[in-house]
Amino acid sequence: MVERLLAVHGTDCGFLWQLMADQNGHINLGPSREVVAGVGFPAPPPPIYDCTLTPELVAKAREELQEKPEWRLRDVQALRDMILKDHPNLRTRLDDAFLLRFLRARKFDYDRALQLLLNYHASRKAWAEVFQDLKPSTVKHVLDLGFLTVLPRPDPHGRYILCLRPGKWKPNDYPFVDNIRAIYLTLEKLIQPEETQVNGIVILVDYAGVGLSQASNPGPLLAKKVVGILQDGFPIRIKAVNIINEPRIFKGIFAIIKPFLKEKMAERYVLHGSDLASLHRVIPQSVLPQEYGGVAGRLDMSAWSRTLLEAEEEFVVEFCQPDPLEGVILPDSMLFEGEQAGARGEDSFRHLRSQLYYCY
Repeated sequence: MVERLLAVHGTDCGFLWQLMADQNGHINLGPSREVVAGVGFPAPPPPIYDCTLTPELVAKAREELQEKPEWRLRDVQALRDMILKDHPNLRTRLDDAFLLRFLRARKFDYDRALQLLLNYHASRKAWAEVFQDLKPSTVKHVLDLGFLTVLPRPDPHGRYILCLRPGKWKPNDYPFVDNIRAIYLTLEKLIQPEETQVNGIVILVDYAGVGLSQASNPGPLLAKKVVGILQDGFPIRIKAVNIINEPRIFKGIFAIIKPFLKEKMAERYVLHGSDLASLHRVIPQSVLPQEYGGVAGRLDMSAWSRTLLEAEEEFVVEFCQPDPLEGVILPDSMLFEGEQAGARGEDSFRHLRSQLYYCY
């Protein structure tokens, strides 16, 4: 099995997986949680691909993602061949399960899947403060504060719900970039099961408690980078972004973010204000906690924190290694356009800050 992994991963990245192999040649991806009575987060698929999709999800993937089971591994091999031919120095995972994430996120378009993979790695190089030493233990303070969690039950469409509560964070607590690190680790964990790759996720943002200090963060450059990763640098399908309890100034904040959003993504933002009935029309009460008018018990921030912290070892292998792009030449117009792009929004941001003081 180890020999097959080396053949698939290549010598540059195969050794990382060997670090986690036991004496029987099995890969240990760390503690996993089984789904019991619809509660809990499913374990990741094994590195040697074995489809875990139900017949219903196979049909959904065929209809929505152009995924044909009989051609699935052929498509993976085609993407792998493109990587090895065009970017032989790229130190990336090449196993079937990993590459399938990118194919599914781009509806099995080889060229777009390859670009997404390159963006995925380029984001690490472009934003070192987020990705350096990225592991759950380094964001435990974010998790303990209650900034984010994943609700234990998916919605009726099988989509897990990432719940963000920016009002829990204060600028004096720690740098805002730590929140981004915690979000990225959460997305990495969410995308492991095949169900999420097909169904996508829903984001619920509760702006209760957000005041002037939080509303003026992040600036346009930081916002552009976050949006760039979510749209073009990570293999996940964000199906909806529901905003609740947003302050009056949020429309001004959204005006800064919106130019960076693709039209389809912008249309997926829904502002509910304090109208929980509006929220319940898109997310049923059966999966929501009591805090949001649901019947699924109190909001538990600790369960997802444990899920991430128990996955420490796999994140060390994935992120705490040498730069995967070292020696790789990429086009100048990859994922981020740097200070020039941020400067285009700076005038608008200065105007927004002046309006913040007026509104608060």
